Amino acid sequence: MTADVPFEITLSAAPETASALSEPRVHASLSPAVQRTISPIGVYVQHYRRRLEKDDSEQTDHLKAHADHVAAEAANAVNDLSLDADDEEEETEDLLLLDPKEWKKQDHYAVLGLSKLRYRATLDDIVKSHRKKVLRHHPDKKAAHGHLNDDGFFKCIQKAFDMLTDPVKRRQWDSVDPEVSTDIPTGKEKGDFYEIYRPVFAREARFSEKSPVPELGDEDSTREHVESFYEFWYALDSWRSFEYLDKEDVSGGGNRDDKRWIESKNRKERAARKKEDNQRLRTLVDNAVKADPRMARFKVEDKQKRNAKRNAREEDERKARETKAAAEEAAKKVAASAAVQEEEEKKLRQQAHKLFKKEQRSLKVLFKNANYFTGSETPSAAEITAATEKLDKILAAKKDVGELAAVRAEIEAAHAAGNGAAAVDQIIAGL
Repeated sequence: MTADVPFEITLSAAPETASALSEPRVHASLSPAVQRTISPIGVYVQHYRRRLEKDDSEQTDHLKAHADHVAAEAANAVNDLSLDADDEEEETEDLLLLDPKEWKKQDHYAVLGLSKLRYRATLDDIVKSHRKKVLRHHPDKKAAHGHLNDDGFFKCIQKAFDMLTDPVKRRQWDSVDPEVSTDIPTGKEKGDFYEIYRPVFAREARFSEKSPVPELGDEDSTREHVESFYEFWYALDSWRSFEYLDKEDVSGGGNRDDKRWIESKNRKERAARKKEDNQRLRTLVDNAVKADPRMARFKVEDKQKRNAKRNAREEDERKARETKAAAEEAAKKVAASAAVQEEEEKKLRQQAHKLFKKEQRSLKVLFKNANYFTGSETPSAAEITAATEKLDKILAAKKDVGELAAVRAEIEAAHAAGNGAAAVDQIIAGL
């Protein structure tokens, strides 16, 4: 399995100060040259080979070197192998007969004996398992036991190792791992909500780009925790991709146009699968929100708060209506009372006006019946005019019905005593 690899080493140029030396100096004698054979094994050899071959693979140097190193170790330790098979998974006949050409159909975790751990397997688990598998199934070991050209499963092991040690490729495989369920609860399951949904969210949390992923919590979780949990999952940034399911290989295209067409087709299929997966996660969160007893409790509390606010608002509105109605009723009563009082005052004013008019008429009648206090049975027009002017002065001066009645009574009494004219003159003089 080893071969000689020639190395060309170019020595660096001598420093500029070397020319200043007058004579060369020999500090010690050199040992004679010896030709040695170096096996092309190790990290540095692998790195050197990649640089020479301009390898663009994304696989890290140390992982490739590990694979070759283990293969060489298996070839040199065929008779000294001692594996602990207590923790190893059984290798079924179907597994051992896998076709390496159909590597996309193989279960990479099962090939390396990690089907129980799967996406939880660490890089150390993968490296250790790969080492054991290679030591057991290396073609040189099988050839030593008479099994020639039996390297199919070994190639499957190498392909699984390449897939699972490359972070990008492993994500692509984990995204479509058929052994990991993608089923979600329908929301109609009977049983404990947390026992049904907690493992599902834990399973899906591995696809989150952001970490840490909030946990589902329990019945005692705060409202802030529950709401932030569902907000996180509604806005989940998932790294899950579907390149592994590409039906067409871009490298198989005959020319540039064919490759572009294949890549375009693959992109559309990936986008469709991504959209379907996003909808699946959305449905998961929707079903969880509907089935979460805490969300139901929060809705009841919110409804009670809304009802309390509405009841308080309705109570305030009722009191405001009652206050307004009372104020309006009081205003009506005041207005009615004022109207009644106004009516009574109006009646009193009318009665007073009637009495005043009556007194005025009575006074005029008194003047007329007394022949205008001229002492003549047929007073002249001038005498009537003069007496009327005196009457008008009295009526203009006496606006109160009581005063006018007193004046009338005074004049009547004086007229009965024969002094009516003098009483009129006296009253005129007192105005």
